[in-house]
Amino acid sequence: MNKLRLFLVFTVGFVLYFYFDALTFSFFQKEATLITQSKAAGHILAYIITLIPLFATVHLLKKDNKTIFELLGLVGSPSIGIAFASTATLPMLLGYAVKFTMNTHLSLNTIIINTISSAFFEEIIYRAFLFGMLYRLTRLGFLPSVFLGSLLFGAAHLYQAQNLSQIIEVFAITFLGSLLFSWVYAEWQFNLWTAIFLHCFMNLYWLVFNVDEVAIGGTYANIFRLSAVCIAIVLTIIYKKWQKRPLEISKRTIWIQQNKEYI
Repeated sequence: MNKLRLFLVFTVGFVLYFYFDALTFSFFQKEATLITQSKAAGHILAYIITLIPLFATVHLLKKDNKTIFELLGLVGSPSIGIAFASTATLPMLLGYAVKFTMNTHLSLNTIIINTISSAFFEEIIYRAFLFGMLYRLTRLGFLPSVFLGSLLFGAAHLYQAQNLSQIIEVFAITFLGSLLFSWVYAEWQFNLWTAIFLHCFMNLYWLVFNVDEVAIGGTYANIFRLSAVCIAIVLTIIYKKWQKRPLEISKRTIWIQQNKEYI
């Protein structure tokens, strides 16, 4: 596939998904919830249906015998993702457990929707597609590839903000979070489960303890969260050294990927 066609398919596919999702997600979620009598099931089914244009786009972009699941990074080991993410986020679990009280008003539906479902589908959209397709299928480097997805990921969380100051802070934190998830995804050999579970556990601990209603958080919350980020980075570097592999994101791949071959 030539460059022009690839970018055209990518752009048209995402635009179709974006508007299809914006126009129909609430409808499908409501109908699926009525049918299944489960808010969580309705949320998951609505995501699956509205992501059809995105899956179709990945199918058009794939080469040779590679499957959609391979291009989306879903053929990697989930157990590696769980082990990595649970270790990295341990400071959040322990710190929040000591410093904050448990949220006793949570329902199972809320936990599934705000942790498992959101993390899984957001990583498919923002990391596997918006970042992954550009980085893996073109010679664009990490920063150009990650910019659009991180911009939209940050914008998607602005509903948490109540004023201009919070808008700036929420956007900055979620934008940087997107950079981290994308870097983790790339460095763990495009195993999306690493980013999914890192995202999931971070959301889970923030939810089950009374930390904050928005992504900004207070001093202690951010100390524990920053500790988790540092451990995630250190674990990733240790993993690369153990695998005897160079870092995927380096000077040679930060802007333009040198000697890049189509996967």
